Amino acid sequence: MISSSGASGGTRGGGVSVSAAWSNAPYPVLVVGGDGDVVDANEAARTLFPPAEGLPPWLADAHRRPRASGTPEQGVVSGTVAGRSFEAYSSPGEGGEVVWWLVEDTGHRLAEEALRTERERTELLEEISGVLLSSLNVDRCAEVTARTAADHLADAAVVVAPAQGRRHPLTYARAGGAVTQTLARVDPSSVPGLAEALQGFPPVPTRWIDPEELADWLIPPGFDGPIDSVIIAPLPGHGIPAGALILLRSSTHRAFTDGEEAFAHLFAARAGAALSAAHLYAEQASITATLLQELLPPRLERVHGVEYAGVYRPSQDHEDVGGDFYDVHPGADASQDTFVVLGDVAGKGLQAAALTGKIRSVLQALLPLSGDHQQVLTLLNDALLTSHHTRYASLVLASVRRSEGSEGAEGQVRLRLTSAGHLPPLIIRADGRVEPVDTLGQIVGALPKVTAHSVDVVLAPGETCLLYTDGITDAHGGPLGEELYGEHRLRHALRECARMPAKAVVEHVQMLAAQWLGGGRHDDMATLAITNPATGRSTRRTAHGHDTGTTA
Repeated sequence: MISSSGASGGTRGGGVSVSAAWSNAPYPVLVVGGDGDVVDANEAARTLFPPAEGLPPWLADAHRRPRASGTPEQGVVSGTVAGRSFEAYSSPGEGGEVVWWLVEDTGHRLAEEALRTERERTELLEEISGVLLSSLNVDRCAEVTARTAADHLADAAVVVAPAQGRRHPLTYARAGGAVTQTLARVDPSSVPGLAEALQGFPPVPTRWIDPEELADWLIPPGFDGPIDSVIIAPLPGHGIPAGALILLRSSTHRAFTDGEEAFAHLFAARAGAALSAAHLYAEQASITATLLQELLPPRLERVHGVEYAGVYRPSQDHEDVGGDFYDVHPGADASQDTFVVLGDVAGKGLQAAALTGKIRSVLQALLPLSGDHQQVLTLLNDALLTSHHTRYASLVLASVRRSEGSEGAEGQVRLRLTSAGHLPPLIIRADGRVEPVDTLGQIVGALPKVTAHSVDVVLAPGETCLLYTDGITDAHGGPLGEELYGEHRLRHALRECARMPAKAVVEHVQMLAAQWLGGGRHDDMATLAITNPATGRSTRRTAHGHDTGTTA
C-alpha cells in the first residue's frame, strides 16, 4: 500500500533526499522496499495510486526481478495505470530500497499507435487498389471488396450493387469465411440509409442506424451472433453510383469508432472507383460485342440445294474484322434468287471495317432490287459518295438459283455474276478445268458513275464458283519471301478442288495462302465458294426452308 510522505527535508542514509529531490516533482515517484511494499510516495504518486492499492502488476514484477538476481533494476519498464501509459525508471535507495520515477508517455504512445494504424490503413488501401484495378470484372471486384472489408474492417460485409431490373446483385462475406454472390429481389428502403447510399447521397452516420432494424436479407449466410454496430457507405463511381458497402460488427467486439467510420468511407471510395471502372468496361465491352456481331462474317450453310462456304482472315491476328467481307442473302424460296456479295474496302483495320458495315447495311436495304445488279451498284455508289468516308471498295455480286427439273437435286445452278473493279470469279469445273469469268466493272465510292458488265454462268453438279479478295493473290511469300502468290498459282491449285465440297475448297485456298506467307505480314483475305453438290450428294430440307447436305 502507499504510505504517507517521508520526513520533510531529510535524507535517508545519505542516498536520496526524500523531500528536496522528489516530493514536489510533477511526475509520480515511489520508494519501494525490499519486500515490495511502497515505503514512501510523493503527491503525484498518491494521486495516481489509490491508498488501498499497491504497485501495479507490471511494476511489481519489475521490482522483484532484480532482487532475485541480487542487482538493482537499471532498465526501463513500461505499463499502464488508470488507462494512462508510463515509463518507469529506477535508482537504488538506502537499505535495499528502490526509487521508481514514473514518466507519462500516453501522448507519445497514442501518437505511435495512430501512426501505426494509419500506415496499416494506407497499406490496405494500396493493396485493395492494386487488386481491384488489376481486374475489370464486376463480380471479381465486388468479391474482393466484400472479402477485404470483412477481413480488415468488420466481422462481415455486404456489397449491394445497383439494381438490374427488379433485382440487386448482392455479395456477402464473413471474416475468414467464403464469399457468396447472388441476385435477389430486395427492398433497399427496408434498411435505414441504404436507398440513399445507392443513389449516391452522403452517408447516414453510424449512430443513426439501429442494428435491430436490419432486414434479414442483409445478414450474410452463416453469420452468427447479434449485430451491435453497422456502417453503410456509398460506393461512389464515375458520375453514377457503383452501389453501397455495408459493414457489420457483432456485439462481441467494440463498436465502430469515428476514425474507423471515416476510414470505411475512404475504403468505399477506392472500391467504388474500381467497381465503376469495371461497370464501364463491361458496358463498353457489351456494346462493342453487339456492334462487332454485325460486322463479323456470317455463318454459311446450304441454301435451296446450293452449298455456300466462306473463310475470312483479317490482316491482324488480334482483330476480328477488317476491310474484306461477304454475305449470302437467301431468296424467300427456291424459286427466288439468292443474292451473294463479296467485297474489299480500301485499307484495313477498324476504319475499313466501319465502311464495310455501311456497305453491308446499304446492300441489305437494296435486297428488293438485287435482281438488277447495275441498279444496286449505282445506288450503293451514290450512298458512298454522299457519306463522310473517303475510301472506295471493289465488289463482286452473284445471283444464284438452282434449276430443278427432271434431275432434281442434281440439276444445274445458274449464276449471274457482276464485278465492280474486283478480281474475276473462278469456275472450277468437274473435270478440273479452272475458268475465269470475264465480268468487268468500276469500283464503287470513287467516281460519280459506275458501270458494270454481268455474265451468266452455269454450274453442273460437282462444280464451284470461287469468289476471293486480293489478299490471296497479293500474298507476299515463297522461297525468298518477296514473291506474290498470284492468280496463276491460285488457278493451278484449284485444279485439285474439282468435285470438292464448298467448305473444303475455301479451306484449301486459305491453307495454301498461309503456307505461302509463312510468318509474314498480309492483307485481309476472304474467300467464298458457291458449289453445286456433286452427284451422290442429296439434300434434306430444314424447318426454315434451308437445306443441309448429306453424302450418300
